[in-house]
Formats: sequence, C-alpha cells, structure tokens
Amino acid sequence: MERTITLAGDPNIGVFSRILGNIAIIPPESPDDYKEALIRALSVELVETTIQGSAIIGSLIAGNSRGIVMSGLATDDEIAVLKKHRKVMLLKESMNAAGNVILANDTFAAVHEDMPSELAHEIGEFLGVEVIQLTLGGIKTVGMAGVATNKGIIVHPRATAHQIARLEEAAKIPVGTGTINMGSGLVGTGLLVNETGYIAGSATSGFELGRIEDIFGFLE
Repeated sequence: MERTITLAGDPNIGVFSRILGNIAIIPPESPDDYKEALIRALSVELVETTIQGSAIIGSLIAGNSRGIVMSGLATDDEIAVLKKHRKVMLLKESMNAAGNVILANDTFAAVHEDMPSELAHEIGEFLGVEVIQLTLGGIKTVGMAGVATNKGIIVHPRATAHQIARLEEAAKIPVGTGTINMGSGLVGTGLLVNETGYIAGSATSGFELGRIEDIFGFLE
C-alpha cells in the first residue's frame, strides 16, 4: 500500500487534515485520490468541512474519541457538521488554534506551555484526560511537534529525555522521536495516523517511514 501522498501537491498533509480515531476531517476541495488514500490507509469515515472558512484544519482542530476542541472562530455550519460526530468545545481565547496547541489521545493531553491553567484544566475535563503543559524540543506548539494515537507517540527529535519521560508518565504508552518530509521535526505537519494505519507526506523518506512504523507498532 502507498504510504505517502500530497494534498494537491503539498506534502504538509497534517496541516490540512485531522485524524480523530475513526474519522478524518478534511477540506471539502480535497481531491478524490487523497480521499481514497486516507480511507485505504486508515479505514476512516471522511468528514468534509472548512474551519473558520479555512482549509488548515489540522492546525485548528484537536481532540480524541470523546470530543473535538476547535477554534472559537468556526461558523455555526462548521460546528454543526462536527457535532454529528463528536461533542464540541470552542476555544474563544486568543490561543485558539487547537491543532497547534494541543496534542491528545484518549488518556492524556499535552498543551502549550503558556496556555492559561484554567483553560488547560477545562480541556482535560472536556476530553476526559490528564493534562500536562509542555514544550517539545523548544517548540511550544506541541500539536505540531508531536502526533499521538492510543498506541504510540512520535515527537520532535530535539525533545529532551525529561520531556519524553513526562509524556510517557501521562500517556502510559511508548514515546519516540522522529522526523517527516525529509527531516522536519514538526511531525504533525506531515503525518496522519490512527490505530489502524498511517500515511505521510510525499517527501518522507523510507527511513522516516520505518521509524513511524516502529513507534506506532506497524512493523510486521
């Protein structure tokens, strides 16, 4: 099966799409080959919408199997689309690009180090998870510096041993470092993954793919 793809020529597929377990939230203008690749690789139901009129869905949405946290600038129609699949929490603070500032699965959420603690607590209550405030390798936008499923977490290669240990303690699953699209440590920009499978940006090397398979348990 093909393990790499672009979205209309752009390998930064994680900026434009968000995988939340069995659903893939993607822009309405996504090409058919992109939709088919996600269904084949991840066995997901496709949910097509913009967020605040934009295609950068991966930057504006985070969540898990229980709920979706999203930009408070989303329109009523966009919110209604997502409410068919999960309960929805809107971020109405200035730090509202949820996909950039939240890294989550069904057991934990790591949030931007400078997020108000009251908001971090509210996100944890909403998603039903433990919350930690964290920087990964000097990157405060943890939602793009890492990608998590319920089986594994991949993070920026500059993440420190202490940061990785905090993640492992909160999530209770393996954490490994890696890159995407020929050396980018912002792994969230180019990787879509769930417990069924994964697909990466087209510039991702064979070595990088092997690292992804190892961390998320896809090695045969």
